[in-house]
Amino acid sequence: MTSPAPKQSFSIILELWQFIARYKKTLVAACIALVFTAAITLGIGQGVRILIDEGFGAKSDAALRNAVFIIMSLSVCMAVGTYIRFYLVSWLGERVSADLRKAVFNHIITLHPSYFETNRSGEIMSRLTTDTTLLQTIIGSSFSMALRSSLTFVGALIMLLATNMKLSLIILACIPLVLMPVLLYGRRVRNLAKSSQDSIAHVGSYAGEIIQHIKTVQSYNRESSEMTAFGSEVDAAFNVAKKRVQQRALLIAAVILMMFSAITGMLWVGGNDVISGNMSGGELAAFVFYALMMGASVATISEVYGELQRAAGATERLLELLNVDSLIKPGALKTPQAHDKKQHPFVAFKDMHFNYPSRPDQMALSKLNISIEKGKSLALVGPSGAGKSTIFEMLQRFYDPQSGSITMDGVDIKDMDTHHLRQQMALVPQQPALFTADVWYNIRYGKPDASDQEVIEAAKAAHAHDFIMQLPDGYASHLGEQGTRLSGGQKQRLAIARAILKDPKILLLDEATSALDAESEHHVQQALEALMKNRTTLIIAHRLATILHADNIAVLDQGELIAQGSHTELLSSSPLYRRLAELQFQDKKLDEDSKIKELEML
Repeated sequence: MTSPAPKQSFSIILELWQFIARYKKTLVAACIALVFTAAITLGIGQGVRILIDEGFGAKSDAALRNAVFIIMSLSVCMAVGTYIRFYLVSWLGERVSADLRKAVFNHIITLHPSYFETNRSGEIMSRLTTDTTLLQTIIGSSFSMALRSSLTFVGALIMLLATNMKLSLIILACIPLVLMPVLLYGRRVRNLAKSSQDSIAHVGSYAGEIIQHIKTVQSYNRESSEMTAFGSEVDAAFNVAKKRVQQRALLIAAVILMMFSAITGMLWVGGNDVISGNMSGGELAAFVFYALMMGASVATISEVYGELQRAAGATERLLELLNVDSLIKPGALKTPQAHDKKQHPFVAFKDMHFNYPSRPDQMALSKLNISIEKGKSLALVGPSGAGKSTIFEMLQRFYDPQSGSITMDGVDIKDMDTHHLRQQMALVPQQPALFTADVWYNIRYGKPDASDQEVIEAAKAAHAHDFIMQLPDGYASHLGEQGTRLSGGQKQRLAIARAILKDPKILLLDEATSALDAESEHHVQQALEALMKNRTTLIIAHRLATILHADNIAVLDQGELIAQGSHTELLSSSPLYRRLAELQFQDKKLDEDSKIKELEML
């Protein structure tokens, strides 16, 4: 999946803000809890000073009890504040990642199909799952830690300056040295994090493809080679992740070394001041407490900075999907314009030229002019690659032509609402698409509000009711992924039942009976003939015997219409059609002769 140049982290956070800003009250409450816990943490340092100077130093039991009570009270307040902060921030992370996941998915399913020709579905799924999960962790945990550490750092610095100016200057002098590795390694960590996410997505995509075609893999005994290939993909992802982890480890180690070197120098100077009487032991202890707090804050920020860079990479990948523009812009018309419909054919392709975006140099349809009258049937025949399936996809507006137009009742379908346009059609493909759900869901897919009785009647009309009732749970039986628990003929009869239930104005049949046995084909053909009656029907025909009674037959070759007419007319006028007919009917005669010979031998 190709990606644009990386954006700046700040601009990515601004784009992400639109999802966070919906929950401003939760964000404000979390920030209040964050400030409260940071203030309490800083107050513990003063409790330590009182404990040492007034408790240990003055050897007073009352002062010791007061100091311990103050520290304990502050600890309880910090625990309560931390609970509130952690819950609110974690909730916010979960909610924002869920909203982003929904927004990306809602956008993806509206994109033009050509987008999925050049982008692997497995990688898109990785962005939806892995990247949003990472984002949830960052917002719900790491981002909170970064804010808390930043507040603690600033507060500890103020307390240091108030406690001892000379020692504070030592710490301040070392801050640029501490920030240098953060700035130096931060961008490198982010780029490696994005590469790591890309490589993980590639691994998931590869594995998904192999699992989807597991029967083919095992049929060709390719298990060992696929194991080796997958191992190489995993190792490549590991190597990228190893570089990212190495850079993050170097970043954290450098920050810790710099910070604690500064604290060690401060202890040496402060210790001499205590010995000489210029500073009390409690002040030095409080100073050390704040210095350690600063050091821990900087170490946490440097560690979380790597996670935030990783989140920036994940967010960028998600926003790339969210910002993809669909090439199919929906029109606004839900009903055709008021004019005399009799002047126009119901569906017409006018001077249409089209090539697929993934194959810009290969013309799929050229100079196409075909019209279909309302209630009539049109069969499309021709060799493989002639453009028959492309016409179906163009009519459903999965693609728009480079030139020419497709009209319905005289209205260009580009001007029509795509939802309304597709609602008028039902497709019965050669390889039906079934979902991992029960029979009810799959038949109702084109008409979700259909009653149970309507579903059953549609199944009966498609001659699917009998085999459905033989399934373990009848209509409530789950079909497995892509309907793997059904035979090819059973899948096709469910697809026919789905089309019958939808009751469309335009019926698209892509050799809808090709996977059926002879008896089922006879019954389903009868059901289809009843369904086709007074309904505009387009038929992709690979077997000419199935379209002998079509009102019109269009012969296509290499994307061009080369002949049109009835079966009898085309036999005399189209050499290509005549050749296809001779081949098919000759093969059929040979099959019948061989069956007769087998019967005679018996």
